[in-house]
Amino acid sequence: MRTLLRSFALVALTATPAFAQDPEVKGLLDPNYGLMAWTLIVFILLFAILGWKAYPQILAAVEAREKALEDTIQSAKRDRDEAAKLLAEHRAALDASRGESQKIIVDARNAAERVRAELIEQAHAEQASMLARARQEIESEKAKAIAALRKEAVDLAIAGATKVIEKNLDQASNRQLVESFLASVTPAAVTASR
Repeated sequence: MRTLLRSFALVALTATPAFAQDPEVKGLLDPNYGLMAWTLIVFILLFAILGWKAYPQILAAVEAREKALEDTIQSAKRDRDEAAKLLAEHRAALDASRGESQKIIVDARNAAERVRAELIEQAHAEQASMLARARQEIESEKAKAIAALRKEAVDLAIAGATKVIEKNLDQASNRQLVESFLASVTPAAVTASR
């Protein structure tokens, strides 16, 4: 900056004698060779000074800026490539987790079907067991009822026979006679006679 100010001061000092030289008014298009020479000398000096002091610094700043831009571009490319790689990895992980979740869902459905089938099978087994117990209880109650009916029939038959034959036979022989008769009668014969 100082160099630039010095150059302007030098131009101003050299141009002053050219204006003070001729009091007459000259035309604008008339050449003034002294002014041209001094202007050319000042331009060359200014160009040399700028080339020696300012241009290297300007070029260094431009090159540094260019290098920083290239580094930024390279860094952006690396970041973009890394982001693309991470995106691909995340997509692969997402696809893998989707596959895993589908597998878990299928396994859960299969397990639910197995549990359902086991529960149905267990319910059928319990039903069959309850039916078997009910049949056993029915048969047991039937046998008890038949025994009670036989006893009642024997008692009634004895009472009736006793009235008919009042003094022919005694009670023990009557009971034995009726029980042997009833033992010879089967439940199928009783059912068929109805």
